[in-house]
This record gives sequence, C-alpha cells and structure tokens, in this order.
Amino acid sequence: MSEAFPRTSAGGVSLSRLIIGTNWVLGYSHRSPAADAMIRSRHAERDSIAAILETFLDEGVDTLMGLFRGNQALCDARKAAEDRTGKRLIVIDTPPVNVDDNEAARREADAVFAESARNGATFCFPHHSSTEQLVNKNLGAIPRLPDYLAMIRDHGMIPGLSAHMPELVVYSDANDYDVETYIQIYNCAGFLMQVEIEYIHRVIHRARKPVMTIKPMAAGRVSPFVGISFSFATIRACDMVTVGCFTPREAAEDIEIARAAIERRPPALEGRASPHKTAAMAS
Repeated sequence: MSEAFPRTSAGGVSLSRLIIGTNWVLGYSHRSPAADAMIRSRHAERDSIAAILETFLDEGVDTLMGLFRGNQALCDARKAAEDRTGKRLIVIDTPPVNVDDNEAARREADAVFAESARNGATFCFPHHSSTEQLVNKNLGAIPRLPDYLAMIRDHGMIPGLSAHMPELVVYSDANDYDVETYIQIYNCAGFLMQVEIEYIHRVIHRARKPVMTIKPMAAGRVSPFVGISFSFATIRACDMVTVGCFTPREAAEDIEIARAAIERRPPALEGRASPHKTAAMAS
C-alpha cells in the first residue's frame, strides 16, 4: 500500500483529490453502442466492479461518484469492496429527478433523494439533466433549486450541483444557494464542454466551493497521462479530478499518473507496447 492519497474537503468532509468515476463500469462510454455493450458485458456483476474499487481503496482513494439508482451491481460492489478492505467509500450520488413544478413531481423527487440516503450517499447532486432545466439566464438564477437542496439536507446528505452548463456554478455562487461543492466537465480537449476551456478554467478558479472535475480523458480521446496531468496542473489545490476505469490495472495506472501530477514528477509506468520502437521509446 502506498502513502495516503492527497486530500481536500467539501462540506466538512475529507475527500481524496482523485475521485472514482463509474461511466466505465455502468456502460456510459461516450464512444459507441459497441463500447457501451462491452462495458456492460464485463461489469454485469459486482465482483469485477469491486476489484476496481479495491484497487482505489488500497491506494487511499476513497471517494466514489456515480448514479446508484437502478444500478444494483454498483451498490453491491461498493459493499463488497468495503467488506474486503475494511475501508469506507464516500459516496457521491447523482440521481436524475423530476423537476416539474407540481406537488406530485416534488414528492417523486423527494422519494429519489430518500433512496440516495438509503444507498449510503454522503453527497447528493441532482443530475445535470434535471437541474439545468431550472436555469434562467435572464434572471441569472436557478429558480426552485433551493427546494431540492432542502430536500437533500432533510435526508441527511450534503447538497452539491452537477454541471455541464457552467452557469450552474456561476449562478449558485451569485445567489448563495446551499451548495457545498460542484461537478464540472473540464478536459484539455474541450469534450462536451459548452464553452471554451479557458472560460471553464476561470469558472473553476473563481468558484466559492471546491470543484469536482469530470471527464479528464475526454472519454478516451486523450491518454491518461495527458488528460490527468492537464487537469491537476490547472485546477486549485482544493479541487478534484474524477477518473473512470475499465480494469484494476487501468485504475492503478491512473492513480500513479495522478500522484505524479500532484507531486510534479514523471509517473513510474512501463512504456506502452509498440512494434519496432525507436531507441528513444525503448529506454
């Protein structure tokens, strides 16, 4: 086991600065239906997911982000990894909720948050696809967002916001909403980012609360070394980077790359396989 992974805090909770993402165990590749099917085939049961989680836990990375509702294999894998390692994962749940403006929809949203709490979530971030429906650019506000944040608090969890749209971060800070941390897409390729990389960089650095960046490798469009190194080099010491992995070995490599980026040193990794390497690549 290596030294404890560098940490930060949000809402009074200590978190590893590297966060375990789950797209590459739940089947959300952002690449192709074939890739989605490959992921679901490998990770249909808990044990393959648990092996990845154990790799992270053994290296002091104990913060887990994902959509737990309807993903029983992930819920079971989390418990199995905790039982096998004797360590606890800090869960960030990102459930979609019905944000229609009526009593039935509010009851439905409250039931979703109650399920997050039962699943052991410490943080709950309504999915970006839900909260972005509430954004009002004319007002510079997110009407009715406080209702959902209060529901999350009522169920004993810490509220945050999942943002693809950077206005969520800006408007939340401007209106002093009860939000302890943010999820924000940020990568060197600009993948799925709604505005320029430089602007999102500014949003992150001006945010009043810690930011959990996601998709650092642009869903495989850049290498782990490039994506993870860029993210840690350009965010604040309080911010985090979320990585998704397909195998335990990928997890171990990403952890080493992240440690190296934070420590400002080359990662201790083997070179990639390549036929007829030049002398420069073979060393």
